[in-house]
Amino acid sequence: MKTVLSIAGSDCSGGAGIQADLKTLTALGVYGMTAVTAITVQNTCGVRAVEAVSPELLRAQITAVLEDIPADAVKVGMVANAAQAAVILDCLRRFPPPHIVIDTVLRATSGAVLSEGMQALFPLAELITPNIPEAEQLTGLPVRTEAERCTAAAFLRETYGCAVLLKGGHSAGADDLLCTAEGMTWLRGERIANPNTHGTGCTLSSGIAAFLAMGLPLPEAVRRAKAYLTGAIAAGLHLGHGNGPLDHMYLNRKEF
Repeated sequence: MKTVLSIAGSDCSGGAGIQADLKTLTALGVYGMTAVTAITVQNTCGVRAVEAVSPELLRAQITAVLEDIPADAVKVGMVANAAQAAVILDCLRRFPPPHIVIDTVLRATSGAVLSEGMQALFPLAELITPNIPEAEQLTGLPVRTEAERCTAAAFLRETYGCAVLLKGGHSAGADDLLCTAEGMTWLRGERIANPNTHGTGCTLSSGIAAFLAMGLPLPEAVRRAKAYLTGAIAAGLHLGHGNGPLDHMYLNRKEF
């Protein structure tokens, strides 16, 4: 069985972070492992509190996992501070996985700051997955039109030396842009009329990591993860009073 380590924050409501990652990895048939960077107090209505794990405890988690079970891929989500970023960088250099996917989760939908110091990890990544506001924050450029998205994606790829998936969920459509050394590819999608999108970035990035762990080339891994995410949104799960979670297990549901 292929293995994926998720280094990310915990979401007690189960819709995002480590919990969404484990659901995604399980649904796609790979073995998920975790290193928790922070405990968040949140639900579908927003983030109420965040408490970071110490750098020493984070290092101990990553080391304990990777010295025993090598990872075929690593997904990095929430990084609470620069000290954590330095620990993650050191651990991934010590136990280098074949694939590293970084979900640039800089802020929660509610506006709460979730990650700091993450840019130090970008040169290690095979892929980073910013959305439009994150791309604007990382580049200082406007990212509204398709031409501006191409410019921003190229800037990030050239700056950090990794492929970039610039997600389009904050635009009128659902089109994502994959920028690699080979060029740019638009992955067109249809916007689904479902307001429940809590954890979409976590789900997409962990899905990409899962398919990379299986040995798929990056463009195909991205396409399949996007298709899985689209299905999880379209399944129409409705929980909570705010921006609800996805139906991660829609592929596996059956009567028992």
